[in-house]
This record gives sequence, C-alpha cells and structure tokens, in this order.
Amino acid sequence: MTREEKATVIEDLTAQLADNSNIYLADISGLDALTTSNLRRACFKANIKLAVVKNTLLEKAMEASDKEFGELPEVLKGNTSLMLSETGNAPAKLIKNFRKKSDKPLLKGAFIEEAVYIGDENLDSLVNIKSKEEVIGDIIGLLQSPAKNVISGLKSGGGKLAGIIKTLSER
Repeated sequence: MTREEKATVIEDLTAQLADNSNIYLADISGLDALTTSNLRRACFKANIKLAVVKNTLLEKAMEASDKEFGELPEVLKGNTSLMLSETGNAPAKLIKNFRKKSDKPLLKGAFIEEAVYIGDENLDSLVNIKSKEEVIGDIIGLLQSPAKNVISGLKSGGGKLAGIIKTLSER
C-alpha cells in the first residue's frame, strides 16, 4: 500500500468516525467463512456497517478526528473490526445474539455518544442502553397516562361537573 493509498484510507476512516456517534470495535478473528458471512448478513439487516480495519490506520484516523476517544486507541491490537450504527445499542445486541452460536465477536471497546467503554465485560451495559427512539416512546407513554385518566373521568362523570370532580379525585 502506497503512502497516497494509506492517506486516502485514513481520510475515509476519519470521515466515517466524524459521521457516526456510535462506534464499536470488535474482534472477529478465527471465524470461518460461513460464520463471517452470517455476521455480515446480520449486520446488514440491522443497518450496521461492518469493516475490518488496519489498527495503525484507524489509530491515525482517531488522532485526526475531532472526537475524544480516550483509552479506545489502546485496544487496537490484533484483529479489529469497526462497527458503525445510528442506534447506540444495535451492535451490542447483535454481538450478544450472535454469541449464542459462537464465542466471537468479542467487544474490544465502544464509543457511544461521547462515552467510552473498554472491554467485553461492558457488553451487557451496552445492550441495556436505550436508543433515542425508545426514550421518546417511554416519555410519550408516561405523558399519555394522565391524559387518559382525565378523559375517562370526563366520560364516567356523566358530563356533570360534580361527577367529573368526584371521579378524578377518586383516582
């Protein structure tokens, strides 16, 4: 690989790091061709971009990036695969589900919305992170509950003010 080709790869990786706020580093070494193909297919279905990267080039891209990756460059040893996703917990869920059949991929580290996680022991914590959509859904559900109480109170009160107040005070 020439210097120009390396510079191009580093620029591409830097752009990918800048465009994604959910970055996972995993070790998929030792997987056979069929298992690797299944992993790639599962990533595609989950809208996760998977790419095997060269550690030195990824480290230079991290240095060139505006983001603070903390201790994440220290895990760039051995085989490293980059997993990029719009949803913070999607790669963690995919890894956990995939490991029901295989002992890989191993989580090396993750960068989720400016938080850095190092090591495979953080996989369960990352699975439990709620996406923005899930948090918004929870908030909407909580806000709808009092409104439903008021509406049912209005209906059961018979339309009279005294009945409505009595019904709502009982709840």
